[in-house]
Amino acid sequence: MYNKIIILVFGFACISLIASAQKYTTEKTFVSFFSDAAIEDITAENTKTAGVFNSTTGDIAFSVPIKDYEFAKSLMKEHFNEKYMETEKYPKSTFQGKITGYNPEATGVQNVTSKGKLSIHGQTHEVEIPGTIEKQGDKLLMKSKFIVKLEDYKITIPQLLWQNIAEQVEVTVDFTFKPQ
Repeated sequence: MYNKIIILVFGFACISLIASAQKYTTEKTFVSFFSDAAIEDITAENTKTAGVFNSTTGDIAFSVPIKDYEFAKSLMKEHFNEKYMETEKYPKSTFQGKITGYNPEATGVQNVTSKGKLSIHGQTHEVEIPGTIEKQGDKLLMKSKFIVKLEDYKITIPQLLWQNIAEQVEVTVDFTFKPQ
């Protein structure tokens, strides 16, 4: 009887370890956007994103604090937060969805697709985003580059500045996930 209890406890402990090894949280994050406009290109970077990924189910979610984007010029950051993104009202951008095409047993770079809901500026849209996942030791490196159209998220560009800001921006995501 005593041996059966020990085996049962050991079995549950192993199952718990295996299950927890399937969940990852962000260790390092880099999100940037690039606006290629006629008069001036605009780039901003953010390293304060938080995210989780379940490699067994493919579920992924992350949250980007808008106020933490850094710009080359402080006036750009001020205008971005106050006039365009209305950061006080919409403090974060989020994504919640599922990654398909990832095999936890495979090695090397894998092409994957994330499908889910992207929320920016109080607007949510279903999106499909291509990317890659690479396993390095016990960590996962996720990368993606995609386009966001400002009008889809009701981010308006004043008529006076239409040559300064592009109607769409290129978003680059580079995350390192560690086991939870």
